[in-house]
Parts: sequence; C-alpha cells; structure tokens
Amino acid sequence: MASKIIITCAVTGSIHTPSMSPALPVTAEEIAEAAIGAAEAGAAIVHLHARDPKDGRPDQTPEAFLPFLQRIKQRSGCVINLTTGGAPWMKVEERIAPARKFRPEVASLNMGSMNFGLFPMLQRFSEFRHAWEPQALEASRDLVFRNTFADIEFAIHELGEGGTRFEFECYDTSHLYNLAHFLDRGLVEPPLFVQTVFGILGGIGPHPDDVSHMRRTADRLFGKDYQWSVLGAGRSQLQVAAMAAAMGGNIRVGLEDSLWIGPGKLARSNAEQVLKARQIVEGLGLEVATPDEARAALGLKGGADVAF
Repeated sequence: MASKIIITCAVTGSIHTPSMSPALPVTAEEIAEAAIGAAEAGAAIVHLHARDPKDGRPDQTPEAFLPFLQRIKQRSGCVINLTTGGAPWMKVEERIAPARKFRPEVASLNMGSMNFGLFPMLQRFSEFRHAWEPQALEASRDLVFRNTFADIEFAIHELGEGGTRFEFECYDTSHLYNLAHFLDRGLVEPPLFVQTVFGILGGIGPHPDDVSHMRRTADRLFGKDYQWSVLGAGRSQLQVAAMAAAMGGNIRVGLEDSLWIGPGKLARSNAEQVLKARQIVEGLGLEVATPDEARAALGLKGGADVAF
C-alpha cells in the first residue's frame, strides 16, 4: 500500500443544507446514485448519512438508511462506511442506531467533544427553502458536539461486537491522544484508520503546519499501526488532500465536506470531486487503491458479512 492511496467519498453528511447546492443528495435514490458514481470514479470507501426526503433534514433512523444501502451493495463493491456522528445535536444512542443494526464494514467514530460552529455559513447563504436550515446553522453558535469517553466506549462495545471497524475522526490533537488512550486499554486494535479533520470552526485549522503537526503526532502515538487519512472542510478540501497525498496519506472528499470544485464554482457531483482527487493522486505518481486493497489495508471483514 506504500503507493496506493485510499479515497473516501462522504456524499451528503449533515453539515450542508439542501438550499446550498442543487447537487447535494437528499433522497435515498440520490444518495445511492451519488455513492455509486463516486465509487465508479475511484472512491474505495463511501461514507454515508441519511436525510428526510421531504426537506433534507438529517435522519438517523435505520429505516432511512436501508433503501440506499441495499442499492449500493447490489451495484458496487465499494466499502460502505456508516456515520455514527449523525448530526451534532443528536445523542449517541440515536447516532449509532444504523451501524448497530446493519453492522457495516466501517463506521465513523468521533474521538472527542468539541464546539462545532456552522453559523458562519449564514454569511454566505441567505436564501433557504426550509425553516430548519437557518435555525440549525444559528443553533450551532451555542452547540457542543458531545463525544465523552463514556459515549466513545459505548459505541466501541456496541459496534465492535459485530466486526465493524472504525474510521476514527480526529478534529484536534487531543482527539489523537484520546484514541491512544483507548488503544492502550486494548479497546481498539490496529490497524487504526485515523481521519484527521481540518477547517471546522471548533477544531484544528487547515494550515500546512496543522496538517504536518497532526501527522507527526499520529506517527509518534501509533507508529506503523495506523492508516492516515485527511479531510479538509470547504475551500480547504483539495489543498489539504494534495498535502496529505504528497506525504503518502489517504484522502477524503465529498459534498459532506465541501460543496465546491474550485473558487466560486459549485461541484456538480460527488464523482466530480473524486475525479479531481484522483488527478492529484495520479499526478504525484501514485495509484488509487481499489476497494479490496482498502479492505486489506484496514483489516476489514468484507462486504459479505454486513447485515443489509
């Protein structure tokens, strides 16, 4: 895997709202098509949230996930990664429900509590089709995204028993140390899939020094026992991806993390962002990992052992 880069695509998320981009998938059919298109473009892993098809509100009920999970599995061999982040205002029991029911190969796991400020987007977007959209953005001014040690341990026990492994989302240096704590206790096992997140208000910034600092810290804490990946929020997405790929890191793109493909230009699809990431990887003389190569690198159980 020294020259193989895993591309993850996070196709819809819960951060952006439907009024911000016509390309943001909302319905189960749109989410499925977006994920399949991203996989065809080169994403080995697709990271999935669900939304209410009527107004695009985040929906963390297992019933909302099932229609697109089945369709993606039928038409693609990609690795399916289910969120346990849900939306920052949800409790952990609600957030882990889809992964607990469907036992995916991978589930995300946030590694610490943090402020999660989305309200600056109110300065960039002023017209909304649904009342919940500006309300949710404004509410993030006074929001703590709760991920206590008890919450994290609960998710590890509930999901690990089904063979699900984790994408450990680390928004700051302290989250890497939190992960090291669980590793030292033997509650998680290598190879760790460490997703370092840059550019969310409340977490570490997207400066090159920040990217290098998180890499150095992870190297010191985990040595050869981890796979490093990055995501950059908003306009930082492709810059952070390029920095990480040049250092041999894996990368995540997708409309969950950024709506853009260039300055002032909205992405037309998740696949368009994956293709741009692939150009970066291959321009560096590296190769994009296949889903099966990602499974081998991350120690996954395989798509036949999920519950959907």
